[in-house]
Amino acid sequence: MAVISSHVLNGTDGTHAPGIPVVLKNLASGEILFDSSTDEGGRLCEQVDIAGYDPATEYELCFRVGIFWQGRAWEHTPIAREIVFRILMPANSARYHIPLIISPNSCACWTSVPEE
Repeated sequence: MAVISSHVLNGTDGTHAPGIPVVLKNLASGEILFDSSTDEGGRLCEQVDIAGYDPATEYELCFRVGIFWQGRAWEHTPIAREIVFRILMPANSARYHIPLIISPNSCACWTSVPEE
């Protein structure tokens, strides 16, 4: 099993970003591989069975950050509703870590080298 993990931080105050819905979809088939959300610590860790897939398969990892910003007092409504990554997972037993720092009008991310 592959593992998709993330840690999402609120860049406005340095706190964790809980409750952000996260969806992973196989772009070739349209199959939803998981529909989850970040925990109270802003973390996500999901196992994904991709053993039968072509290593060149593309996936879409979508963080629905608009929900996180709803109800928070900002001068302007943030216009970014989703942060979407198109990724490959060539090793079916690797851990793919994609952390994010989000703010109402920007984000920063990086990825780790897959660990098998």
